[in-house]
Amino acid sequence: MLDAVDPDKQIDKAKEIFHTEAPTKEQVKKAATELATIACSPFDNPKLRNLLIDLKRKSEQIIDTVSQDKLLFAGFDPQAKEKAQTIVDTFHRFIEENKNELTALQMIYSKPYGKRHLTYQEIKQLADAIKNPPYSLTPELLWHAYEQLESSKVRGAGPRKLLTNIISLIRFAIGESDVLEPFSEAVDRRFDYWLTLQQKLGRQFTPEQMTWLEMIKDHIAASLSISIDHFELTPFAEKGGAVKVYGLFEGELDDILEELNKELVA
Repeated sequence: MLDAVDPDKQIDKAKEIFHTEAPTKEQVKKAATELATIACSPFDNPKLRNLLIDLKRKSEQIIDTVSQDKLLFAGFDPQAKEKAQTIVDTFHRFIEENKNELTALQMIYSKPYGKRHLTYQEIKQLADAIKNPPYSLTPELLWHAYEQLESSKVRGAGPRKLLTNIISLIRFAIGESDVLEPFSEAVDRRFDYWLTLQQKLGRQFTPEQMTWLEMIKDHIAASLSISIDHFELTPFAEKGGAVKVYGLFEGELDDILEELNKELVA
């Protein structure tokens, strides 16, 4: 499909079809039409189209950047800390009662850290379990409760309500982390450290490569991992998808993805 919209490829195709070194605009136009027909032919298969739709649906996530947080406490409330403590106690009870049942909790508890392979679906299962009775909790409710009780150790959840913030809440609750911060901030910090290490190793990235690395980092912050299949989704697809990123990193992509998947979620 990229070849079909590449002017150089269109001219080469016109030369091939019309056996000339100087094809006319009309000939180039006809060659472009043929390239487009060839590129689109695989999608004439209904099974393939349905598969692509199904894969997109399974990989879609909704990141809430619009709705406002619901105000839970306002003004002076002598019972605010008591309410917050009840919420936190309920959260600790949830962890204790489910640490051997839910895969995500088992993974967060497991060591060494490098062997943790949490998936987005496992985190979603964890979030659903927290929401259900008798716990009836949400990440936003828990975050605010911790702010009430330990404000010096809590950083704002930020404008993006990422489901992966649950990981930060769990790590803080079990004492694995001294500060409660948005999961994306921890990923940003690890990403900066990884870039610094690459520079020390003599590995340099172009501005375009950095743009892709930033997108990869943001995807991991929201989804916990990335694979080559994800490059056919937004925002990667709009910038050329898997074909583009493979060409951009010239054989290094697999190693880079393996490193970032390991280092950013450790």
